[in-house]
Amino acid sequence: MEQSSGRIYTIHFIMLCLSNAVFSASYNMLIPELPAYLSNMGGADYKGYILALFTLMAALSRPFSGKLTDSIGRVPVMIFGSLVCVVCSLLYPLVSSVAAFLLLRFFHGFSTGFKPTGTAAYISDLVPHNRRAEAMGMVGLFSTIGLALGPAIGGFIAARWSIYVMFQVSAVFALMSVVILIGGLRETLPNRQRFNPSMLKISRSEIFEPLVIGPVIVTFLCFLSYGALLTIIPDFSEYLGIHNKGLFYTFFTGASIGIRLLAGKVSDRYGRLPVLKISAAIMAAALFILALATTPYMMMVAAVIYGVSVGLNSPAVTAWTVDLGHPEHRGRALATMYIAMEAGIGLGAYLSAYIYHNNAAYFPMAFGVMGIAAIAALVYLVLIYDNRHRIKVMWRLVHMKAPFRYKR
Repeated sequence: MEQSSGRIYTIHFIMLCLSNAVFSASYNMLIPELPAYLSNMGGADYKGYILALFTLMAALSRPFSGKLTDSIGRVPVMIFGSLVCVVCSLLYPLVSSVAAFLLLRFFHGFSTGFKPTGTAAYISDLVPHNRRAEAMGMVGLFSTIGLALGPAIGGFIAARWSIYVMFQVSAVFALMSVVILIGGLRETLPNRQRFNPSMLKISRSEIFEPLVIGPVIVTFLCFLSYGALLTIIPDFSEYLGIHNKGLFYTFFTGASIGIRLLAGKVSDRYGRLPVLKISAAIMAAALFILALATTPYMMMVAAVIYGVSVGLNSPAVTAWTVDLGHPEHRGRALATMYIAMEAGIGLGAYLSAYIYHNNAAYFPMAFGVMGIAAIAALVYLVLIYDNRHRIKVMWRLVHMKAPFRYKR
């Protein structure tokens, strides 16, 4: 499918947005209820694995989703990701042991390992280059709406009926995503190949796309804090006397939704790097405010500022990845960036839990370390990425390995 000149809001794009919204709602509606569900099985000590195993599988599956996106097509990869949600949601009520639950949670991670990779590649095919970040922002906006509404829907259903009904509704939402993809989207990859099991053999060069090293570093450093906030914000909320542990995420999500579309337009007009620099600086400020927070008001201010930073970051870094990647390997480039994202979330969750160690005195240190990681992303963009040519020249001068010519 050729890119429509200057157009974004085609029927295919609108269907993609709707598919992303219900897909996001499907797996996010489970998150608030799964810890208690696992505890009732006798797995209270393993609640930290609910996010960790899901994220681990998402990261491990990225090279496969990237390769398949570039070979069998964008739409089949998205459909597979949504179907995983359908199957896993229906299987949760059938598992009765902690080990089986954790194994199922691990395989559920296939969903976010596949769906976002195919989605981002589809967008890059569908929309013109000069509106790429705007399109990424709009699709991300619908995903964020699903993220915001999913837990509320899941909590209401679990309280009004039962958690088993919630699992069924989650499966229905994921199935709606599949139906939209099949009926509303047309494949954009030219010269598609038939699936062959040999495609699942991944070489070293297919795991990492070196052309997108810049987005990889920035994504990893920025999403360390995201993993930390998912892990310790509930305890921090309780420490500050906030009974609704999801209130931080409500403010964060609202701010993120409000800024995404504007952020994409600014990125398309003024460039990815200026937006990412501003985003990293704002993110660091939010995390340092959290480190100093002693009242619920300060915490919610930090939530809004952090939401703005993420809303600026996500569409810009995704568009930057597509810009730098080879057109024939967009899936690989995006998968590489998403691996960095999952690695950042996972390591951030682990580091924050390790620093905090169930001692409220260490909350400032945990948030402060994540703020330093955001500053490191800013330093990389300003001092290293912007000056990479000069650094390369200096490196060759020091080592005198070969003659060179300085090019800007």
